[in-house]
Amino acid sequence: MTATAAVQSVETATSSGGLNYLELILHASLPVQIVMLLLVAASVLSWFIIFGKSKAFHAATAEADGFESRFWSGIDLNQLYRDATDQSREVHGMEAIFEAGYREFLRLRLQQTQVDARTQVEGAQRAMRATLAREIDSLEHNLELLANVGSTAPYVGLVGTVFGIMVSFHGLANNKQATIASVAPGISEALIATAMGLFAAIPAVWAYNRYASRSERVSVRYESFAEEFSSILQRQTGSDRN
Repeated sequence: MTATAAVQSVETATSSGGLNYLELILHASLPVQIVMLLLVAASVLSWFIIFGKSKAFHAATAEADGFESRFWSGIDLNQLYRDATDQSREVHGMEAIFEAGYREFLRLRLQQTQVDARTQVEGAQRAMRATLAREIDSLEHNLELLANVGSTAPYVGLVGTVFGIMVSFHGLANNKQATIASVAPGISEALIATAMGLFAAIPAVWAYNRYASRSERVSVRYESFAEEFSSILQRQTGSDRN
């Protein structure tokens, strides 16, 4: 883009009393437009992940509330286990942790060889830890993409700004009457890339911090349940021996 064209584009953008951002984007140089396209794609991907994770964490919290309510209502553990192993539905979250632990506990108890109570409880704990890790990994899936967008988008925007300024000054090389009016339009267009980088990064950083904190709280809640359930199994094996 030449300096004259840049001036005309900004004059067109501001003729209505304010900046026309669409005009600035359309009149930007090709490298800047490519950077803007990448930033728009990153922003769309970020918001897709943000809404998906919001739904996933809400479902995980609701599932944990519902299962804990049933678990501590005094319902028989065998009935809970039958409900969890119902083939017509797939279990997640806290119920999946319970199902894995109780399944391993029952398997060890039903073995032909004698298995002591400590081994039964430890087997159930290992199964619950493995399932807990899978559940948390599922909740945290794609969070690293939010972190990457939040950390790199501003720099990508700066790259676009640098290219835009370079193109703007290059267009002024043959202009013997270079003034601020000649330089400002190109810089204005180039700075759009920085603004878009920040627009993509800020929601991504906020969402990553929020969901990382929620993931930690859910993990602590799952671990607490696993410990409490282990204590119940330990007391059950002790009462069986008596």
